[in-house]
Amino acid sequence: MNMQTPTVTAPPPPKGLGEMKLPLVMMRDILLKTMFRKTLDTVTDLSEAICLPGSVTQELVDLARDQKLLEATGTLNANSGNEMGYQLTDAGRARALDALSQSEYFGAMPVPLDVYREQVKRQSIRNIRVSRQQLTAAMGHLILPDSLLDHLGPAVSAGRSILMYGPPGNGKSSISNGIRDALGDRVYVPRAIEYAGQVITVYDPIVHTAIAPEVEDPNALRKHRRFDERYVCCERPTVVTGGELSLSMLDLVYNPTARTYQAPLQLKSTGGIFIVDDLGRQAESPQALVNRWIVPLEESKDILALQSGEKFEVPFDTLVIFSTNFHPNEIFDQAALRRIFFKIKIDGPDQENFLKIFALVARKKGVPLDEAALVHLLKTKYPTINNVYANYQPVFLIDQMISICEFEGMPYQMSPELIDRAWANMFVKDETIVK
Repeated sequence: MNMQTPTVTAPPPPKGLGEMKLPLVMMRDILLKTMFRKTLDTVTDLSEAICLPGSVTQELVDLARDQKLLEATGTLNANSGNEMGYQLTDAGRARALDALSQSEYFGAMPVPLDVYREQVKRQSIRNIRVSRQQLTAAMGHLILPDSLLDHLGPAVSAGRSILMYGPPGNGKSSISNGIRDALGDRVYVPRAIEYAGQVITVYDPIVHTAIAPEVEDPNALRKHRRFDERYVCCERPTVVTGGELSLSMLDLVYNPTARTYQAPLQLKSTGGIFIVDDLGRQAESPQALVNRWIVPLEESKDILALQSGEKFEVPFDTLVIFSTNFHPNEIFDQAALRRIFFKIKIDGPDQENFLKIFALVARKKGVPLDEAALVHLLKTKYPTINNVYANYQPVFLIDQMISICEFEGMPYQMSPELIDRAWANMFVKDETIVK
């Protein structure tokens, strides 16, 4: 039976201030700060800036007017459909400046953490069902044994942690990217969330790929406020880290100037994939890094801390993929390994698959195959390294031969001599260098 991934339900736009579940003072102050910083004077422009429906924005404007922080200008704005204009009163400007001194945040109204939790459930990575056909299509540029897909498929569909290990140069990073491509649907990422009066920005254009309305729906312009626009409709996010990953990168980032927080990488990857590449190359030990993930991996929640020291829970809904060239027993204790749900070894290809990859790369790069060169490669060169094949080698060897041909001014070709020259650059000869 082919199980389909459920369509993600969009967060509905709020119908009134009562549905916002944010402190009124906070919402009012964000409105005043946005007016002050962006010099906006109509409800339509303010509605777009704070990402709320016009009716809800009007409620906020009316609240601020009642408190003598805003006043109508008494003129209609001809550039905005003859809308009534508004401006900050002296008291409103003073309040905006005071609020900015406490937090520079303005613009999109944040989503309360509890409200965001509900959206995370609606678009959980664990709701995804990836078929063999989807995974095969996403890995189409790779030549992989069927047995590997047998292991990868259930791991991806479970939305649990995966450890991929094996010798370098066999496509662990490419497989991770293929898993990302196989997901192929969308999530709604909050521009910012709110906890205990603090604003934490989440949406990050570097991490998140927004889906433009015209791509999402050709009739989008006819549909006003299709969903809560405090969220951005995005592809499922992918965060890739390597040797630069440190434990501090998994904590909230506080900006002392703006007095706001930025979400850590794992929170930005909610609903998507977090790839830890080259595990074992970081400053912290693999054991320390995995220990940091134990609670999130087991309980689907993470613990973050504010500057005050107060700790709080956030959803952890991420497929974590660890990739390493080390054997797991070398870098983890058994307790840590037990908490990683799937362990998949990524080996080099056998000779048959190596030849398939070699022929595929040669054809793609315009280098004609030569039987004598291939026999020389398989019978003379590979026995010197115990016939250990790796996925990176065909690309390396063919690129080397292309470089030689270009230097020598001859058409792309391969020969036993060119194989020897390319091979010499693939490995460094063991020797003692006199210093």
